[in-house]
Amino acid sequence: MTFVPVIPEAYSHVLAEFESLDPLLTALRLDSSRLKCTSIAVSRKWLALGSTGGGLNLIQKDGWKQRLFLSHREGAITQIACCSHDDDYVAVATSQGLVVVWELNQERRGKPERIHVSSEHKGRKVTALCWDTAVLRVFVGDHAGKVSAIKLSTLKQVKAAAAFVMFPVQTIITVDSCVVQLDYLDGRLLVSSLTRSFLCDTEREKFWKIGNKERDGEYGACFFPGKFAGGQQPLIYCARPGSRMWEVNFDGEVLSTHQFKKLLSLPPLPVITTRSEPQYDPAVGSSQSLSFPKLLHLSEHCVLTWTEKGIYIFIPQNIQVLLWSEVKDIQDVAVYKNELFCLHFNGKISHLSLLSVERCVERLLRRGLWDLAARTCCLFQNSIITSRARKTLTADKLEHLKSQLDLITCSELISQLDELILKFEPLDSACSSRRSSISSHESFSILDSGIYRIISSRRGSQSEEDSCSLHSQTFSEDERLREFASPQEEEQPEQDCGTNRNDDNVSHGPVMSETDKSEAFLPFSIPLPFRSPSPLVSLQAVKESVSCFVRKTTEKIGTLHASPELKETFESKDVDQAHEEEANAVTCHLEEDAEEKEISQLPEEDRLQELRAETAEAMTKLLDPLVLFEPKSLRTALQKWLSQLEKTFALKGPAGISSSSSLPVKLSPDVHLLSESEERGLDEDSEEEKRNSLGIEETGGHTACESVSSLSEPLGDIFRVYSPYTISNSLEKDLSELTTLCLELSVLTSVVDSTGGHVDCASQQLSPEVLACRFLKKYFFLLDLKRARESIKISYTNSPCVWDTFVEGLKEMARSNPAYTEMEDRDLPTALQLLDDSVPSDSPLLIAFATRLYDRFGESALRAFIKFYPSISPSDIAQLCRHHPAQFLAYLDSLVKSRPEDQWPSFLEFLLQPESLRLDWLLLAVSHDAPPSTSTVDDEGHPRPHSHLLSWGYSQLILLLIKLPADFTTKEKMTDICKSYGFWPGYLTLCLELERRREAFTNIVHLNDLSLMGGDKGWIPETLEEWKLLLHLLQNRSTQPAPQEPLNGSLSDGPAPINVGNVALLLAKALGPDQAWALLQECGLALELSAKFTRTCDILRIAERRQRALIQGMLEKCDRFLWSQQA
Repeated sequence: MTFVPVIPEAYSHVLAEFESLDPLLTALRLDSSRLKCTSIAVSRKWLALGSTGGGLNLIQKDGWKQRLFLSHREGAITQIACCSHDDDYVAVATSQGLVVVWELNQERRGKPERIHVSSEHKGRKVTALCWDTAVLRVFVGDHAGKVSAIKLSTLKQVKAAAAFVMFPVQTIITVDSCVVQLDYLDGRLLVSSLTRSFLCDTEREKFWKIGNKERDGEYGACFFPGKFAGGQQPLIYCARPGSRMWEVNFDGEVLSTHQFKKLLSLPPLPVITTRSEPQYDPAVGSSQSLSFPKLLHLSEHCVLTWTEKGIYIFIPQNIQVLLWSEVKDIQDVAVYKNELFCLHFNGKISHLSLLSVERCVERLLRRGLWDLAARTCCLFQNSIITSRARKTLTADKLEHLKSQLDLITCSELISQLDELILKFEPLDSACSSRRSSISSHESFSILDSGIYRIISSRRGSQSEEDSCSLHSQTFSEDERLREFASPQEEEQPEQDCGTNRNDDNVSHGPVMSETDKSEAFLPFSIPLPFRSPSPLVSLQAVKESVSCFVRKTTEKIGTLHASPELKETFESKDVDQAHEEEANAVTCHLEEDAEEKEISQLPEEDRLQELRAETAEAMTKLLDPLVLFEPKSLRTALQKWLSQLEKTFALKGPAGISSSSSLPVKLSPDVHLLSESEERGLDEDSEEEKRNSLGIEETGGHTACESVSSLSEPLGDIFRVYSPYTISNSLEKDLSELTTLCLELSVLTSVVDSTGGHVDCASQQLSPEVLACRFLKKYFFLLDLKRARESIKISYTNSPCVWDTFVEGLKEMARSNPAYTEMEDRDLPTALQLLDDSVPSDSPLLIAFATRLYDRFGESALRAFIKFYPSISPSDIAQLCRHHPAQFLAYLDSLVKSRPEDQWPSFLEFLLQPESLRLDWLLLAVSHDAPPSTSTVDDEGHPRPHSHLLSWGYSQLILLLIKLPADFTTKEKMTDICKSYGFWPGYLTLCLELERRREAFTNIVHLNDLSLMGGDKGWIPETLEEWKLLLHLLQNRSTQPAPQEPLNGSLSDGPAPINVGNVALLLAKALGPDQAWALLQECGLALELSAKFTRTCDILRIAERRQRALIQGMLEKCDRFLWSQQA
């Protein structure tokens, strides 16, 4: 028998199939080519199967006995939904678009009854069904995007002998494309379509779009109940392209984007089934960019999805892939707790269970599947040898399993089991503690830079005296979670879904109970998965383990520190992301660092305590309307608080962490490591700091202003992008609010205190721009980046240095994202895809990435940034390419035209914030890609003939800007701009709006194009005075020299000219031939008329007489008819 490969990762769970449902399908006659299963649903009691013949089979899960068969003449069953809170109700949709709701009457042992048939979606394909979780209500979605609700009343309450009950059908929402999935929880309906997801409050009838970016294809969405989300409100997970998910709160706001593309590059786990031997190929595996057609909440902490390739189970809150396994040709999946029922395209059904590895092996042993159990043990050795698994799957059970195997056919398997049993040691042995403490891959991982990242739950260091009281057992965070759930698992072993799989690419948020905090832990956060009966023996083993660990760690870090090519890489984090990431490292000098840390924590806590008190006082003042609405009082309160903020953060370096030590520093979970550039800055300035401090102590002659300024100044141009202290979430939120408010109100320096407080003397002589730059550098880590960005664009429009400083800070933060450096060697399409996959769509860091791409690719990158609107707005692009305004103009034109044409005006009006941008953009558009002024304006300032027909590169954009609503003054300024640059179509349009008709007719005559006076939008004089003006202009032009030759060639090649003959014809048509003749004679132009004018007048007179006669005849007929009716 072949050797069974060992899965290197410590996977905690596996999918297993213990029984085949093929005999059940055969008994139901659903295994033929004529009749097969088309839909599936599951509940606590029933497995529901729909067929092509219109039959609904309800099978009792206990014993797989068929209990009910419901027939439908309306066509094949396409969708089934079982009521989750009452097993007596089931809804089905047929191929004709009808929805039938059944009451099974199982409690009264009566016959099932149809209680409602809805034809609301008749003729359409019903694509989704969903039950309300509290009342009897069914939600229905179809391929046209319509979502309706059927509200039912239970027949158990209102049924009468001959009563006819009407159940109203309500249209909830109509979305723009096919409904892919529906889900319901606590009064909210989640609708996922082909383009986006919608959240509906069915009680208040309110609707929200989730996110800004659309998608194209089948992507699912589901609720994640609050009881599994850490006691908070329920969450929502929405599938996105490229193996991503949005994490959304219960109000429809996107919190973060989870990327699973790289995590899915691991090989698939085998499905444990009796159909075939489990196979694992470590060579198989590549990055998977997948589309998740549906998302289903599974067990407690998991979300399940599937593709044509396999089944994928995630723990989204930890950004983990619990497992993925190859299961081919899946059409639909129904889940109940940890059970999966997979419907395949050929009509077959697979019944899978999500179990921990040890539970799976136990089930195989109970069923006598010895060979399969042994292979599973050998495959998942790394999971079985953990202390948690060994409690369930003991060495005695493995010995019994080995004894059941055939010595001849299973020799290789037996030898592997022997090796596995040898790895089992008593849980209370000292040598086991040493191996578990140091060598366990579940306790820590080694990064490329040599830093040890502790994966276990958050623990603090202790002294040796405290370590002597080590009596309690210590587990890793995930083991504690599963241990906490163990009593429930003993009663319901099927519902075990822990989260103990570790991944180097993912940081886990700590979850600690009160008992965890009171337990004694060792330094380095090394978990000891044993319970020693003797504290002295345990302590001795721990000392040996720590000594060995420190020695090896020192050697390893020393070797890696000597290499200049090594860089610290850390995972990128969204600014608005709700989950915090841990970055833990170990130092060499254990006892000394622990003592120093205890001593240094006291002043740090004191400083934060003073800042906390001052912050609470400032926030209280902001609640007072007399302070909030009085600018002077508000600025005074902010200046007082800012003084305390400067004192608190004055004694630290740029990032609050000393870089004098060559070893990594242990940070709290709320503190991020320095970027590479910050470390270089600290190394260069450390000696200077020491010299300055010595100088102050020796001389003592410096003023208070100089001493405080030297402490509070950032070193060079280095930003504080991460907090130097561990700050609680509540305090950090208040600090962010006050710091951002200071920037918005330009409160950039603290108040001058004559009593010896903090005095910032030098800042009084600096310009506001320099003060703003200093403020950004010192307190960048406290700012609300979105509000800060908008404030800078509004308050410092003419100070590009402030914007550049802000962007530099974003770049410092972005350097911790591996994608930022990977872009350097990528082409533009690849870099954009990397950016789309790595950075959330609403992250302010997009500006830093965009700047990097623009520096490399120029204008081509700008056009590609259209896909990131509105995260990257036109104002951001204007700042980005302010030295190349033509590039911004091309971006703006492409952005507007990316929308449907009927939305161009409204979209452009939305972009014009503030209103002052209108004139700037208009001036930019008429001055770029435009004909030369000599081609549009003559020497006297008049339009050249036919110059309005010249091509302008941004004519559509100019006309859109002109036609948007604006005040009178703005319109006049726009008119002057168009006239000075010779954009005559816009100029004439504005003259019409401003009622400057005389000026317009003068320029029309100079343009010499009769089409300007014809058609629906032509300029036709409305009064006799305007006609006289036009005729006098023509008469004056005839006395001047011949018109200049138009730009297109001779006059005969262009449009019809504006001359006396053509204008006379228009006059005759507008006023009639007689009045036109009189006006022409009055102006002295009658002699210049041609024979064509005479013929036209004759024809008009004949037509006028005939029309008058026709009208007279119709009036006479009407008169006779009315008199006849009176008679």
